[in-house]
Amino acid sequence: MKIWEKGIAVDQKIERFTVGKDRELDLYLAHFDVLASKAQANMLAKVGLLTEAENQQLQQGLSELAAAIEAGDFTIEEEFEDVHSKIEYYLTNKFGDAGKKIHTARSRNDQVLTAIQLFLKDYTERAAAKTMELVQVLLQKAQAHQADLMPGYTHFQAAMPSSFGLWFSAYAEHLLLDLALFEAAHTVADQNPLGSGAGFGSSFPVDRVQTTNELGFGALAVSSVGAQMLRGKTEKTVAFALAGMAATLAKMAYDLVLYNSQDLAFVELPAAFTTGSSIMPHKKNPDVFELIRARCNALQALPNTIILTISNLPSGYHRDFQILKELLFEPMTQFMDILDIVLFALPQLKIKPNLLAQDKYDGVFSVENINQLIQTGTPFREAYQQVGRAVNEGNYVPHKQFQTTHLGSVHNLGLEEIAAKVARMQSESRVLGKKK
Repeated sequence: MKIWEKGIAVDQKIERFTVGKDRELDLYLAHFDVLASKAQANMLAKVGLLTEAENQQLQQGLSELAAAIEAGDFTIEEEFEDVHSKIEYYLTNKFGDAGKKIHTARSRNDQVLTAIQLFLKDYTERAAAKTMELVQVLLQKAQAHQADLMPGYTHFQAAMPSSFGLWFSAYAEHLLLDLALFEAAHTVADQNPLGSGAGFGSSFPVDRVQTTNELGFGALAVSSVGAQMLRGKTEKTVAFALAGMAATLAKMAYDLVLYNSQDLAFVELPAAFTTGSSIMPHKKNPDVFELIRARCNALQALPNTIILTISNLPSGYHRDFQILKELLFEPMTQFMDILDIVLFALPQLKIKPNLLAQDKYDGVFSVENINQLIQTGTPFREAYQQVGRAVNEGNYVPHKQFQTTHLGSVHNLGLEEIAAKVARMQSESRVLGKKK
C-alpha cells in the first residue's frame, strides 16, 4: 500500500530503488508518527472534519499501534512503502472511513517532517541527559583525584606539573560547551511543521496551535514554505552537535590510549576491559578507547556528508531528503552507544599515584624554579636564563616542594565554578528538559 496510490503500477525495480531502506529506518519514527497522528485526529475533530466517534476510533487504533511499537511487535511488511502507509492501512482496515480520513489536511511531506522533528527533538534530550551524566562522573573523578599529580604535555614533551583533577575537570567543562550545540539542535527540532501540508498550507481551517501544544513543541513553524525548509536543516544541526561532542570524546579517548601505554603508565584499565594479542601474551590492549576514538572521528564527517547531499537544493520538498535518514539515524545510535560505554568504563579507570616522583619528570618543575627566583627579586628574564643554563649544564635541581606547598594555588581546579555552570545549564536549558 502507498498513501499516494492512484491505481498506476510502479515498476518493481524502480520501487525497490526509491523505497531504499525506509522500512527499516522508519521504525525509528513509528512512535512519533503515531503521536503526530493522534494530534492530527484530535485537531480534525475540533474543526469539524471528523466526528467525535471517528476520532475515538482513531485514538483507539493509534493507541494499539503505540503499544505494539513499545512492545517491539510493530513491523513494516514489504507490501508497505513506509511507516506512514502501514499506520494508515491499519486504521483503514480496522475502522473503514475513519481511517481514510486521517490524512485530511496534511501531506506526506508534513507528516514525515513532523515525525522527524519529534524524533530528533527527543534524541537531543536523551543525548543531552546522558552527556550530563558523564559530566557528573568526570567532576566526581576530578574531586577524587585533584591532588594526584601528573606531567602535563605540549608537543608530546613533558611540560609542567598537572593533575588528574585538572584533566577530568577540563573534559567536564568542554562537554558543557558541546551541550550548547545540542541546545541549538533542540531549538531547531522544537518547531512544529504539522499543518504546512506539501509546503503551501491547507484551505481547511486547521488549528496548528492546538497540534503544537498537544505535541509539546516549543514553537510553531509559521510559514508553510519555511516549515518544509526544516527538512535538512534540522538533520544538519543535529549532525553538527554530534560532531562537536564526538571531537571532545575522541580527544579524551586518545589521551587515555596514551596514558594506558607502558611508557607513560598514568592509568590502568581493569583486565576485563582490555583485549590480548594472538602472539604476544603480555599485551593488554585498550581497544575500547581506540574504537571510541575511531567512531568519534567518523562522526565528525557527518555534517560535511549531509551538506554535500542537500546543499544545492532549492526550497520545497525533494526526494534527496530521504537519504538523510540513512546518513544520520545509525550514527545517532552509535553515538548513544559511545556515551554508554564511556559511562561504564570511566568510573573504573585506575590512576597511578606519585608519577612526578620519577626522575624523568624533574624538568616539569623548571617553571617553579623560575618562580622561586622571581620571589627573591630576580627579574623573570634573568631567572629564565639562569634555570635554562642549569638544565643545559646538567646541574639543575628541581623545586619539588611544589607537590605539597603550591598545589592549591597553582592548580585551582575551579570545581565549584564548573559545578555552578552545570547548575545554570540544568536550570536554563530546554534540551535538558527545563523550560526557560
